[in-house]
Amino acid sequence: MEELTIEEKKNILLKDMEKTNIKILNIEESLNLLNNGKSIARFGDGELDIIKGKSFPFQKYNQELTKRLVEILGEKQDFCLIGIPDVINSFDNLTEESEKFWINNMYRTRKSWLEYLNSEITYCTANITRLYMRYKDKSRCKVHFEMLKNIYKGQDVIVCEGEQTRVGVGNDLLDGSKSVQRVICPAENAYDKYYEIFETLKKVGKNKIILLSLGPTATILAYDLAKEGYRAIDTGNFDIEYEWFKRGATRKEKISNKYSIEVENGRETENSLPEKYKNEIIAVIK
Repeated sequence: MEELTIEEKKNILLKDMEKTNIKILNIEESLNLLNNGKSIARFGDGELDIIKGKSFPFQKYNQELTKRLVEILGEKQDFCLIGIPDVINSFDNLTEESEKFWINNMYRTRKSWLEYLNSEITYCTANITRLYMRYKDKSRCKVHFEMLKNIYKGQDVIVCEGEQTRVGVGNDLLDGSKSVQRVICPAENAYDKYYEIFETLKKVGKNKIILLSLGPTATILAYDLAKEGYRAIDTGNFDIEYEWFKRGATRKEKISNKYSIEVENGRETENSLPEKYKNEIIAVIK
């Protein structure tokens, strides 16, 4: 059977979108809710892969992880926002490269998303942390990053991140916070250490805001921490996106001292680290 063209796939998807009753808030609506004290757990194509029984580049398939992701994606509750890809409803303002990627992705996966989503929930966009590279019109990117940084401005921050993620190192992303401490976790298959990570974060106190950059494990952590009364933001790839924004990058670039699966040789990082970063580490989970 002959492969459909991108335009043919797009037209099919746009017709389907007209009939969909899934509500997804845009970036500014989502960031406004987070600035009003909410927590968020985010889902992307990697989380859907795990739900469908596949492994992710830095997280092998785990049956318990799958079960938790499915539960969280469809449960109506009021303590944690749930972010999902806004391309389920629209391809607005995407670069040509990004639109092509998401048309192909949604043509393959959109029906699967709709199986697990709950039409009674108002979802946020998962792209509260993908604020730069994918957009054709980048005129609001600076405003959106400022809205994101305002969430933790003046707050005591706990960064829970994979080894070599290094959120805020070499940039001003965390400069507005009152203080920064870090919990360093495995760069790959962090869910194997889920309960140790969760118990460690519960000891930091409910007066701090927890920023989670830990792949699918962060999705579960944000939800579970919010349920326990903590403030948790699944920040995902926000540091790398900020690096690209500050550089004015036109395509995804390797950041030499930071881990990323999205660029060639992105898992290879330089290991020279500032003393300030080392002094911020309060726990290392291996």
